[in-house]
Order: sequence, then structure tokens, then C-alpha cells
Amino acid sequence: MAAAPSRLDSPVAKIVVGLLLAVLLAVGYVFLFHLDVEEKITKEQASTSQLNAELAGQRRAEASYFADRDDLAVREQKQREYNRILPADAEPAAFLSAIQAVANVSGVNLKGWQPLEEVKEAFFARVPMRLELEGKFHQIARFTYEIGKTDRIINVENLEIGDPKEAGEDIVLKAKCLATTFHLVRAVAAATPGAPATPGAAPPAGAPQ
Repeated sequence: MAAAPSRLDSPVAKIVVGLLLAVLLAVGYVFLFHLDVEEKITKEQASTSQLNAELAGQRRAEASYFADRDDLAVREQKQREYNRILPADAEPAAFLSAIQAVANVSGVNLKGWQPLEEVKEAFFARVPMRLELEGKFHQIARFTYEIGKTDRIINVENLEIGDPKEAGEDIVLKAKCLATTFHLVRAVAAATPGAPATPGAAPPAGAPQ
């Protein structure tokens, strides 16, 4: 008696099995492909986040740089203004030039000048200069007014006016005054105890001879 044919050997069964295998392969491929894509997306997102963080850090650094640069520019401008008002050195030529400029504006003649020895204070030094002027009364008055408007601090004191002379319809006077400007005194570092003395320097008070 012949054996009955198996259901798996039938064409329908083979088609069904083939479809199942195809579906399983397709599902596996899609699953693996999806995992790969998901992993790439995650990596790209992490990379993007890192780049955004680095960009934000660079922007903060750039903003800090520009802020520091602007702050430095403001400080340098203020320092230049302070140096004009109270320079670090006596600058006698600039002092005399400022006086001459004011004399020209005021209309007085600067007949003579004599720099005097500066007088040092705790943090600044006085730089006096004796002046001799010639001009009309209102010109001399304007000179004393304009001298106080210069960038550098200049005081006028001990003003003496006299010796009037006729010059046509005008009266010309002679004036003497003391113009004083100032400059910063550089701090001198104190000698370190026990440090060797400078050759040729005088010994300290009370030291054995």
C-alpha cells in the first residue's frame, strides 16, 4: 500500500513556508537596519550637542574677549587722561609749552620764565616756574582764567601787577606770578633688611664707622 503524501510536500505548503521565510528575513533586515539607523541618529545627536556646546563656549569666550578688550581700551583712555592731568614726570618743556599756548590765546606777552626746584610731597611733586608777563589788564586776567582750563593742572599764585605804561590809547601792565604744576612721585622700593648696601652709599644712622 502506497504512503500518503506529506502536507509539507504540497505546493501550497512550500509557498507558505517560503513566504514565512521571506517575511522573517524582511523583518530581521528591517530590525537590523532600524537599529543601525537609530544608532547613527543617536551618535549624530550626541555629536551635534557637543558641537553646540563647543560653539556656545567659543561664543562666550569671544564675548569675554571683546568685553575685556573694551574694558582695556576704556582703562587706557582714562590712563591717558590721568597722565595729561597729572603726568608721571615733570615734563618742563610741555609745561612751558602749555603756558605759552595760554599766553597766545590770552594776548599777553610771555617776557620771561625761570624754572624753580620742584618740591616733593608724599605722592606728588610741585613743579614751580616764575613767570613775567606783559599785557593789558583784561588780557592778564584772561591768562589767569585760561591757565586753569588746561588739561594739565596748573595753578597761578603770588600775582603782582604794576608798572603801567601807555601804548597808544591802551595801558600796558607788567605782571609777575608763580605758575605751579604737578607730577606723580614714583614709589621707591624700601631696602630689604640684611641686603648688601649699595657701593658708595652712606651708612645708616647709628652704624659704626
